Amino acid sequence: MGLVYADIELINGGDLEMVRRHLMDKDEVKRMTINFLVDSGAYNLCINEVIQEQLQFPIVERRKAQLANGSIEEYDVAGNVEVRFGNRATTCRAMVLPGDSEPLFGAIPLEDMDLIIHPQRQELLVNPEHPYFAQMTLKGIRQATFKNFRKKD
Repeated sequence: MGLVYADIELINGGDLEMVRRHLMDKDEVKRMTINFLVDSGAYNLCINEVIQEQLQFPIVERRKAQLANGSIEEYDVAGNVEVRFGNRATTCRAMVLPGDSEPLFGAIPLEDMDLIIHPQRQELLVNPEHPYFAQMTLKGIRQATFKNFRKKD
């Protein structure tokens, strides 16, 4: 399997909230479409400092991350990032990589948006089993679990 890239739209979630409160015009919302490396080996969404500065995401914390080479580095984490692909959207945090590092689209937004990587076509797709909406799997919840909570007749 080769590398898979996808055009993902990022939107400043704080701006969207300002629009909802009628404090900002929708044309002023900061947004951009970025070509991400889709990396199921990365957990988080990872943007770089250039993207963070342009979209002005607030920094909410610093967090350590282990890189592919085994080293551990500390990075800023930006909050309230709205992510859109196809008919899917989610809001998440993003680790901010230095300079103009390659942005990574990790497993957490992949799962949350119910997207799949098609290895032969080398592309990111909306899950064809759920084409109209994202569907989550809650493996720990079983119907039998709730039977004990039903009212006895």
